Amino acid sequence: MSVNGEISQPQQHQDTITNLERRIAALQAAEFQPLQPLRVPTQSRTGVPLYRVDERNGDSNSTVSADSLYESSSVPASATTFTHPFASRRASAAQHTPASSSYRAPSSQTDADSISGGRTLFERYNETVQTPRKSLIGNGLRNEDHRMKSVDDYAEPFINFMTENPTIWHAISYWENKLEKAGYKRTLKLSERDSWSDDLEAGGKYYVTRNGTSMVAFAVGGKYKSGNGIAMAAAHSDSLTARLKPVSTKRNKAGYIQLGVAPYAGGLNETWWDRDLGIGGRVLVKDEDTGAISQKLVKLGWPIARIPTLAPHFGVGMTGAQNKETQLVPIIGIDNSDIGATSTSIEEAPIHTLGSESAFIATQPPRLVSLIANELGIKSHSSILNWELELFDTQPACLGGLDREFIFAGRIDDKVCSWSTIEALLTSTSSPAFADSTTISLAALFDDEEIGSLLRQGARGNFLPGTIERIVESFTPKGTFSPNILSQTYANSFLVSFDVTHAANPNFLEKYLDSHAPRLNVGLSIEADSNGHTTTDAVSTAIMHRLAEKYGEKLQVFMIRNDSRSGGTVGPMLSAAMGVRAIDVGVPQLSMHSIRATIGRKDPGLAVRMLTGVYEGWGEVDSEFREGNGW
Repeated sequence: MSVNGEISQPQQHQDTITNLERRIAALQAAEFQPLQPLRVPTQSRTGVPLYRVDERNGDSNSTVSADSLYESSSVPASATTFTHPFASRRASAAQHTPASSSYRAPSSQTDADSISGGRTLFERYNETVQTPRKSLIGNGLRNEDHRMKSVDDYAEPFINFMTENPTIWHAISYWENKLEKAGYKRTLKLSERDSWSDDLEAGGKYYVTRNGTSMVAFAVGGKYKSGNGIAMAAAHSDSLTARLKPVSTKRNKAGYIQLGVAPYAGGLNETWWDRDLGIGGRVLVKDEDTGAISQKLVKLGWPIARIPTLAPHFGVGMTGAQNKETQLVPIIGIDNSDIGATSTSIEEAPIHTLGSESAFIATQPPRLVSLIANELGIKSHSSILNWELELFDTQPACLGGLDREFIFAGRIDDKVCSWSTIEALLTSTSSPAFADSTTISLAALFDDEEIGSLLRQGARGNFLPGTIERIVESFTPKGTFSPNILSQTYANSFLVSFDVTHAANPNFLEKYLDSHAPRLNVGLSIEADSNGHTTTDAVSTAIMHRLAEKYGEKLQVFMIRNDSRSGGTVGPMLSAAMGVRAIDVGVPQLSMHSIRATIGRKDPGLAVRMLTGVYEGWGEVDSEFREGNGW
């Protein structure tokens, strides 16, 4: 919209400025002192106003959102309220307090210290300036919540999550922190190593992880009894990538330092060539004083690696199949120290290493070892026992399109479904009505789906069935637990297998069946397959449509053509192992298995709303089917 030839500011800018003024006043009342004045707002890639920091006191190139500077990373529970995503369509909306009025200024300096760790948020922002390439969210300055009103409100938090958590280990760690802030408990007694018999209680919220890459989170209804059903949603946490080999050091060639990597699933395909690749993952470190071994996460978020292509001027160029072992090797640095050496043979070029021959660090590029040790504050390289590192595209997730109706990002398969599953679980179990629930709401995120799910942290393992068995046993009177009560639980339960599906590609519509070409920004798509690659059947489809009708959501459908091959999901293996009714649904996306894919701006929010409906409405809908033939 233009006014007198000039572009007017969107209303959201004024709303943000109003919120900023309110929060400034609240923080000043609590003796928070601003360190930097703010300039005129500009437009961010997500359409949210940014405020540029005065270069006299901070990095002149740094921009932050107004909410980021004044939001606490851990607002006291008493200060928060809940606004349900369905509130605008339900008669109970009047019972909820708008999210805009949920902020409470600390009542004293003691409160302020407990929130900020004794430092003002501006001081904490200055720390991010001093730590290059670490954003506000990465430093804990933004407290993302799930109190959303419309589907569009979910886009920015999802984009931030995707940018800040490029590896599976970072994603699981992010969800651990988010669950704990929402009241989900993880103590030593909820470790898989210990008994849970005396630790679970009705109304409780819990989560457990396996290998740091898979997670099961669940909330027990306030009126749950053993044998009652469980509303489950399962997604996968892994994505296509390339991982460092056990020995990733390679001899330099033509002055280039190269990195030995191996494709995970379909990683290193042609979409990975000539991309700016970062390195991240987990590092196992031994404390030199105590001998304790801990896991540290590292994220080198600036471009480090690149897989250079051959120019077409050389003839064949990059057409045809490429040898992934010899022709798709990333370069990570330059070393021309061999110029002038007596030998020019690549095979005779020395391999420079750190540490003793038997040490792990001797198998990795020395400069990479030093860089990671410095990033993690590790003084002795020898304390690094091992690591699991992978490559990722450093281009941030963003909105695109004429009206910013797309989301462009890497690792959408299946991070969008995993993220939406946790958001829906948090939303549904934060409702006051959950205290009267007779069921359990559960979210499961599995590693290794892209490579067959055969590892202990995969869906074919015993992680989910074992967790459910221990839950049911905890609520069964001692001495009475038996396979009978477990089978009863499974029979009363329902599973949503949640994985991305194919959106209609306008350039290849002939590849899609008529009426089976899902669109973006419309709703989740039911995934059907006549050969059992998905769990969808008539009963589960009817259940899902009933839930969609109940909560005013739309569903689409996808089925592959007879002359194309279908991919699989975690649904069939989980449904078969437990005997639960199940359905496969997914967020439609373009460019599946590309290093960068596309979904609609509304799709994360639509997914959260539909899954929230599953968690909240499953018990009532199940009773309708139970009164029929039992199914």
